[in-house]
Amino acid sequence: MALLDIFLTAIFPIIAMAGAGVVLGRVKDVDIDPLNVVTVYLLLPALIFHSIATATLAQSTLVRVGVATAAYIVGMLVLTEVVGRILGESEPVLSALVLVSTFPNSGNYGIPLSEFAFGDVGRSTAVLFLTVQAVLTYTVGVYIASRSGGGSALANTKQMIKVPLVYAVVAALVARWAGVVPPTGGTAMVTLKLVGDASIPLMLIILGVQLAETDYTAAFARVGVVNVLKMAVAPLVGVGIALLVGFENQTVARTFVLECATPAAITPLLLLLEFGGSTRVGVAASDGSPGEGGSGVTVAEYVSTAVLTTTLVSIPSLTLLIAALESGLLL
Repeated sequence: MALLDIFLTAIFPIIAMAGAGVVLGRVKDVDIDPLNVVTVYLLLPALIFHSIATATLAQSTLVRVGVATAAYIVGMLVLTEVVGRILGESEPVLSALVLVSTFPNSGNYGIPLSEFAFGDVGRSTAVLFLTVQAVLTYTVGVYIASRSGGGSALANTKQMIKVPLVYAVVAALVARWAGVVPPTGGTAMVTLKLVGDASIPLMLIILGVQLAETDYTAAFARVGVVNVLKMAVAPLVGVGIALLVGFENQTVARTFVLECATPAAITPLLLLLEFGGSTRVGVAASDGSPGEGGSGVTVAEYVSTAVLTTTLVSIPSLTLLIAALESGLLL
């Protein structure tokens, strides 16, 4: 029954909202570019600021989880970059591979999942994981997404500086440090929460609309490496880092590993749509040689399919992982 509850509480709502987007994309010609702009420049900054400003975290937990999360993301960035280059991937698929293999869906998927599996400690740990990930996503992640469009290092850095999400993280941390965070029940924070909460269903709908336009046959042939990296390698990296950091709280350690093991995040899709290139990803020919750049699937289709497949794979894989963690088999 517990496993069924995990599915119904944390996984089914995600599938349902993305499915609604797929239906909408099938019956209507939806332009997702304006929706993406609203999400990146308005809704997500509100979500990030509110989450960081109102999170209740012990200092020791903040430091350990912060260091572990940064180590995990940097480690996965380096590992996936190396794997992509060994496989001979070029832009824009190299950057897409790095982004979707590195950044887990630690927010709208990971937070409810962690809370259900490990209670209040799980939720607090997941929020901190998301906070550190947000800083790296909207700095390094934006840089990598801009790189896929063929821009120079200077141009990519300028793109990174323009993203308000970075400033939302900084503003929230400064507000906490200075003790000037508005009351949680006050008008300002309630309004901010309302705006930020709107980003979660909208991101899932954007994903669904994109999936409705995806060439699944071609895209599925491209995402096998992503699934191995994200759903098999990433959890092992998480376990290794948890052991190295030496968490004092076992529940925090287990939640950290669970967050690392969540499927590919939706955010890389948003970043690539906003900052990346539109070049099509060639599909391998029957003899195994790379396809032509003008054929195949778009980068958005590639990322959308990676998100879809890792999410589907996560249903059984995370169920087994939670069982292994709770039994003490891993940590």
